Amino acid sequence: MVEVSSGFTLLIILLPTILMKALPLPSLVHYELLLQLLERKTLAMTYEEPNLQKQVQQLIVTLRKARAQQKQLEAICQQTQIPTEYYWSLNSVDGAMNSNHDPLTEKI
Repeated sequence: MVEVSSGFTLLIILLPTILMKALPLPSLVHYELLLQLLERKTLAMTYEEPNLQKQVQQLIVTLRKARAQQKQLEAICQQTQIPTEYYWSLNSVDGAMNSNHDPLTEKI
Protein backbone atom coordinates (compact mmCIF):
# COMPACT_ATOMS: atom_id res chain seq x y z
CA MET A 1 0.00 0.00 0.00
CA VAL A 2 1.30 3.42 -0.95
CA GLU A 3 0.87 5.99 1.79
CA VAL A 4 -0.15 9.38 0.45
CA SER A 5 -1.14 10.82 3.82
CA SER A 6 -2.20 9.29 7.12
CA GLY A 7 -5.83 10.36 6.63
CA PHE A 8 -5.94 8.87 3.14
CA THR A 9 -4.41 5.59 4.36
CA LEU A 10 -6.99 5.37 7.13
CA LEU A 11 -9.78 5.90 4.59
CA ILE A 12 -8.45 3.08 2.42
CA ILE A 13 -8.33 0.76 5.44
CA LEU A 14 -11.85 1.69 6.56
CA LEU A 15 -13.44 1.83 3.09
CA PRO A 16 -14.67 -1.79 3.02
CA THR A 17 -16.36 -1.27 6.40
CA ILE A 18 -17.88 2.05 5.33
CA LEU A 19 -19.26 0.62 2.10
CA MET A 20 -20.62 -2.57 3.68
CA LYS A 21 -24.37 -2.69 4.02
CA ALA A 22 -25.92 -3.95 7.22
CA LEU A 23 -26.48 -7.67 7.48
CA PRO A 24 -30.26 -8.28 7.54
CA LEU A 25 -31.41 -10.53 10.39
CA PRO A 26 -34.82 -11.44 11.75
CA SER A 27 -35.75 -9.76 14.99
CA LEU A 28 -35.36 -12.15 17.91
CA VAL A 29 -39.01 -11.55 18.76
CA HIS A 30 -39.88 -13.90 15.89
CA TYR A 31 -38.17 -16.81 17.66
CA GLU A 32 -39.80 -15.89 20.97
CA LEU A 33 -43.27 -15.73 19.44
CA LEU A 34 -42.91 -19.14 17.78
CA LEU A 35 -41.43 -20.72 20.90
CA GLN A 36 -44.18 -19.37 23.13
CA LEU A 37 -46.88 -20.60 20.75
CA LEU A 38 -45.34 -24.06 20.48
CA GLU A 39 -44.63 -24.40 24.22
CA ARG A 40 -47.89 -22.96 25.54
CA LYS A 41 -50.46 -24.00 22.96
CA THR A 42 -49.21 -26.63 20.52
CA LEU A 43 -47.39 -28.86 22.98
CA ALA A 44 -50.38 -28.86 25.34
CA MET A 45 -52.59 -30.19 22.56
CA THR A 46 -50.30 -33.15 21.79
CA TYR A 47 -50.27 -34.89 25.19
CA GLU A 48 -52.42 -37.78 23.87
CA GLU A 49 -50.22 -38.29 20.78
CA PRO A 50 -46.64 -39.15 21.84
CA ASN A 51 -45.30 -39.16 18.26
CA LEU A 52 -46.77 -35.74 17.58
CA GLN A 53 -45.55 -34.46 20.93
CA LYS A 54 -42.03 -35.65 20.12
CA GLN A 55 -42.11 -33.81 16.77
CA VAL A 56 -43.24 -30.58 18.46
CA GLN A 57 -40.49 -30.94 21.08
CA GLN A 58 -37.91 -31.42 18.31
CA LEU A 59 -39.22 -28.30 16.58
CA ILE A 60 -38.84 -26.34 19.81
CA VAL A 61 -35.24 -27.56 20.19
CA THR A 62 -34.52 -26.62 16.56
CA LEU A 63 -35.86 -23.10 17.06
CA ARG A 64 -33.79 -22.66 20.22
CA LYS A 65 -30.70 -23.77 18.29
CA ALA A 66 -31.50 -21.34 15.47
CA ARG A 67 -31.89 -18.49 17.96
CA ALA A 68 -28.57 -19.41 19.60
CA GLN A 69 -26.84 -19.56 16.22
CA GLN A 70 -28.18 -16.13 15.33
CA LYS A 71 -26.85 -14.74 18.60
CA GLN A 72 -23.43 -16.23 17.76
CA LEU A 73 -23.61 -14.62 14.33
CA GLU A 74 -24.48 -11.27 15.92
CA ALA A 75 -21.49 -11.58 18.26
CA ILE A 76 -19.17 -12.29 15.33
CA CYS A 77 -20.58 -9.29 13.46
CA GLN A 78 -20.08 -7.08 16.49
CA GLN A 79 -16.47 -8.26 16.94
CA THR A 80 -15.68 -7.70 13.26
CA GLN A 81 -17.59 -4.41 13.15
CA ILE A 82 -20.08 -5.63 10.55
CA PRO A 83 -23.34 -3.77 11.04
CA THR A 84 -26.57 -5.71 11.48
CA GLU A 85 -30.14 -4.67 10.80
CA TYR A 86 -33.12 -6.40 12.40
CA TYR A 87 -36.21 -7.01 10.32
CA TRP A 88 -39.77 -7.47 11.48
CA SER A 89 -41.16 -8.03 8.00
CA LEU A 90 -40.19 -8.35 4.35
CA ASN A 91 -43.40 -6.73 3.14
CA SER A 92 -42.99 -3.15 4.26
CA VAL A 93 -40.52 -0.34 3.87
CA ASP A 94 -40.53 0.00 7.66
CA GLY A 95 -39.65 -3.66 8.15
CA ALA A 96 -36.12 -2.81 9.22
CA MET A 97 -35.27 -1.53 12.67
CA ASN A 98 -32.26 0.55 13.56
CA SER A 99 -28.94 -1.22 13.14
CA ASN A 100 -27.83 -3.23 16.13
CA HIS A 101 -31.13 -2.56 17.95
CA ASP A 102 -33.47 -5.37 18.94
CA PRO A 103 -35.85 -4.89 21.88
CA LEU A 104 -35.28 -8.46 23.06
CA THR A 105 -31.55 -7.91 23.47
CA GLU A 106 -31.85 -4.52 25.20
CA LYS A 107 -30.86 -4.25 28.83
CA ILE A 108 -33.62 -2.82 31.02
